[in-house]
Amino acid sequence: MLYEVTHTVVPPLAKAIWRPTVEGLDNLPATGPVIVASNHLSFADSLVIPIVAPRKVTFLAKEQYFTGTGIKGAISRGWFTGIGMIPVNRDDSRSALASLDIALDVLSQGGAFGIYPEGTRSRDGRLYRGRTGVAHLALTSGAPVVPVGVTGTQNLQPVGSRLPRLAKVTVRFGEPMRFRQQYDGVPLGRARREVTDQVMNAIQRLSGQQFAGVYNDHAATVD
Repeated sequence: MLYEVTHTVVPPLAKAIWRPTVEGLDNLPATGPVIVASNHLSFADSLVIPIVAPRKVTFLAKEQYFTGTGIKGAISRGWFTGIGMIPVNRDDSRSALASLDIALDVLSQGGAFGIYPEGTRSRDGRLYRGRTGVAHLALTSGAPVVPVGVTGTQNLQPVGSRLPRLAKVTVRFGEPMRFRQQYDGVPLGRARREVTDQVMNAIQRLSGQQFAGVYNDHAATVD
């Protein structure tokens, strides 16, 4: 109920203020499980994608956003819950596995789950090598992957900035990618790596970023 109310109010207001450019929105299935795999330039990515998407896209957010006290805590909790985010304890050594379990649960219920294969935000604007969690989700659930390329969000809310600014933002949705049947009988490790690389190549075509060719060395975070 809170999501429905928030999504009725926030997207039209945000679009009127920031006027994001959105391309390929028809590529996002209207119903059914789908993995929304995006590059990651800013915390704002997890706000922009749900705002422009016509259906609920669930992202994970650090638990602290949901545990604050007083009026500020209640506002933060209501906001992040209202835009469809799910809390996860990123300090828990098992958080990566827990995140995948949460994602599979969302997909099993026919939902859309948002993931950043790079693992954390790019500090230099390059596109880093994808981690194979996205492939695990795709091969386990059978859900299609919709690659997304966002540009400009690093200017909308730069690292360290508390409030968003006016900036030109573009969100491009690519065509759905389906993998499970293609990899029947293929060794799991090889399948996960190949699927992840295909997803990252699709994201790069949408974002236009330069490939870094390595993993992002910054400690993985959940925004």
